[in-house]
Amino acid sequence: MSAAKTLRVGIMPFERIKAYTIAIARGEHKRRADEPKIWFTSMRSFANVLSDENQALLRVIFDRKPQSISELEDLTGRKASNLSRTLHTMERYGLVRLEGGAQGRGRQAVRPVAVARAVSLKLEIAEGPGRTAERRVA
Repeated sequence: MSAAKTLRVGIMPFERIKAYTIAIARGEHKRRADEPKIWFTSMRSFANVLSDENQALLRVIFDRKPQSISELEDLTGRKASNLSRTLHTMERYGLVRLEGGAQGRGRQAVRPVAVARAVSLKLEIAEGPGRTAERRVA
């Protein structure tokens, strides 16, 4: 994946995400290219994952391209255990990839890679076509 792309995310209640996913699996809905692939269940969960601190972390990963979590720890001043938890959460949402890096400290290092340079948010205000608000974040 190119690190210069914009990642499309959306916010919908869990029940609607489930119905949407089932409709795609059954062939009842074909996902358009402009529809999000990643969904959050609330604005709060979106804000937690993309907090100001985590946006700064993504910028460091994108700009400095650390070769390990240890190097990222040195660059950010955040503890490795905190970084590991945060990066695994971001990986679940498709914001970073954790790849095998160089051998070090008796084991292979984990290298964080930023997946996108920007995030485009689609927020469902009401059901139905044409009733969404879209914001650009990060």
